[in-house]
Amino acid sequence: MTQDVMPAVAVSRERWHQVMTVVRVASGNFLEMYDFMVFGYFAGAISRAYFPKGSDTAGLLLTFATFGAGFLMRPIGALALGAYIDRKGRRDGLLLTLGLMSVGTITIALMPGYATIGLLSPLLVLLGRLVQGLSAGVELGGVSVYLSEIATPGRKGFYVSWQSASQQVAVMVAALIGVALTFYLPPDTMQAWGWRIPLVVGCLIVPFLFHIRRSLTETEVFLARKHRPTVGEILASVAANWGVVLTGVGLVLMTTVSFYFITAYTPTFGRDALHLSDMDALLVTLAVGASNLLWLPLSGALSDRIGRRPILVACTVLALATAYPALSWLAGAPSFGRLLGVELWLSFLYACYNGAMVVYLTEIVPAAVRTAGFSLAYSLATAAGGFTPFVSTYLVKHGGNAAMPGLWLSAAAFCGLVAVPVSTRFAKRHAEG
Repeated sequence: MTQDVMPAVAVSRERWHQVMTVVRVASGNFLEMYDFMVFGYFAGAISRAYFPKGSDTAGLLLTFATFGAGFLMRPIGALALGAYIDRKGRRDGLLLTLGLMSVGTITIALMPGYATIGLLSPLLVLLGRLVQGLSAGVELGGVSVYLSEIATPGRKGFYVSWQSASQQVAVMVAALIGVALTFYLPPDTMQAWGWRIPLVVGCLIVPFLFHIRRSLTETEVFLARKHRPTVGEILASVAANWGVVLTGVGLVLMTTVSFYFITAYTPTFGRDALHLSDMDALLVTLAVGASNLLWLPLSGALSDRIGRRPILVACTVLALATAYPALSWLAGAPSFGRLLGVELWLSFLYACYNGAMVVYLTEIVPAAVRTAGFSLAYSLATAAGGFTPFVSTYLVKHGGNAAMPGLWLSAAAFCGLVAVPVSTRFAKRHAEG
């Protein structure tokens, strides 16, 4: 009896160890996305606090431009910090990115408003966003590579999908806090200081995240690699593989544009373009986070069984065919039910695509520069996708049609559809396990 029980106990312990490793690795992803979502959810209040009074649309565009500016730092972070991780190790790199991310979080949370310190206020907020962007440029890549290297055989897609799934937990937590504050605080209080509460919450969880991430060990795949390339060698190799990087950009655009539309931009879209209540938009965003969390690991697991490319092609074709018509239907008669239905459909397409895409990108990048190459491709795409709230606000304002962001979504889906067949030769060359 004892001999039968002991192997089962050992297997159970090993599985629990793997689960906790995934949680520790993905913890920084949670903080990164939590901060980004809070910034998007409370963009209206942030614009009034940090930018000079004037046109509400102008202030909102400035806020979303600041939101997007962080993404412009991502390619720099991808190269500089990605090279560091590929040379020094996955664990040390993940601790470094968490530290930089925390600096940006605290800067934005505690910054006095424009009425108090004038122009210095938006400039320092912008600086905080740039530091966040620098760390975020390699955080996602570092986490994805780490998960791909610790995955058990035949389950790489499932493991890597939890990188994105952890972000959905952040979306849901940020939305829940937003719902609670909107319900309990009067609108004037929310505008005055209530929007700072979720940012302060982000600061409070930083020490806990450091504690759990410090217990990570280095991956066996990295330790088994005898040659540790110099920064110069890594950058030269990334340059030599520019085709992989550009293909990766095309693959990632569908993910970043659709994600930031259905999460960070939704509260503003619901309130300003569709004239729905803040509560309606936040509840839809909460539902989107839950939907993403459901579909991402299922898609990752399915990609382990049927392959990555069939899922990528199906999702991009469906997005091309339905994004603009769905938003036109919504704009024709805006309601909570229609917004929920459209956003859940876009969530399904995003999550199914992303669940297969992220692991696929780790497989087509050469192993020696996997973190830097992956992160650069992802960061360049995110530099465009991160401006989705800005672009969508502009299109709605100047296009005179709340469905106009559907064209932006369709353009991103087209890029993904073109990139899939181009990526085939890279997948054959660099796929592992």
